[in-house]
Amino acid sequence: MSCRRFFSIPVLSVILVMGLVYYITLFVFIDDWVGLRSSAGKLNALVFTSLASLCIFSLSICVLLDPGRVPSSYAPDVESSSWSGSHNGTEARKCDKCFAYKPLRTHHCRVCRRCVLKMDHHCVWINNCVGYANYKAFFLLVFYATVACIYSTVLLVCCVFKNGESYAGNVPLKTFMVACGVFMIGLSITLGTLLGWHIYLIAHNMTTIEHYDSKRALWLARKSGQSYRHQFDRGVYKNITSVLGSNIIKWLCPTFTRNTEDGINFSASRDS
Repeated sequence: MSCRRFFSIPVLSVILVMGLVYYITLFVFIDDWVGLRSSAGKLNALVFTSLASLCIFSLSICVLLDPGRVPSSYAPDVESSSWSGSHNGTEARKCDKCFAYKPLRTHHCRVCRRCVLKMDHHCVWINNCVGYANYKAFFLLVFYATVACIYSTVLLVCCVFKNGESYAGNVPLKTFMVACGVFMIGLSITLGTLLGWHIYLIAHNMTTIEHYDSKRALWLARKSGQSYRHQFDRGVYKNITSVLGSNIIKWLCPTFTRNTEDGINFSASRDS
């Protein structure tokens, strides 16, 4: 069932764009700049191939891995401190579509037609929800894709600076290089903006849904002259480790890293 997620137009489009960028970077930008057979060409090709491989690996995990399913045996602990201040008790945390209790930070996805643990959003580009179990892989997919696009853009600039005169007299090739430049810069800006957004969310231990939900709480706090802090914001370092894991060496590894949070129970800022 999970493998079928690959057979959607958005996912296939992402794979196609990855393949196109990889081919153009190696066989046009690097080859025209220093040559693929030179030492510099081989080194650049190796680095870019590594980035492309990490992108494909991260994408595969995002598509195949279940983002987090609420256990069928789950029942809320009404006496738990994490429930005492949440939405007026347990009744407000009962899904009106699944007709079952859902933990804190869990939301119902209309596309997947089920509740997802620590749901961030449903992403059409991976044909899957981004949630507790695959959020790290999604973040690293965006990270590696952004680095790869910026790297490819730099190689394009180097190629144009070296062969600018030869391109000037060749209108089709000049048009092709300009189109590549516009495409790569646009892709880099788009992915870079998305990366910056998720870095902000991770630093504050928020999901996209929680960010928009917190706007009203922030407005009410300011209106009453009080300060507002997100419930699960425990400080930048703890927030980062809650997503990327406690082992810094494994931060850039797309595989899911388990930590003290199990997707159902979360430490609140008042507990830190």
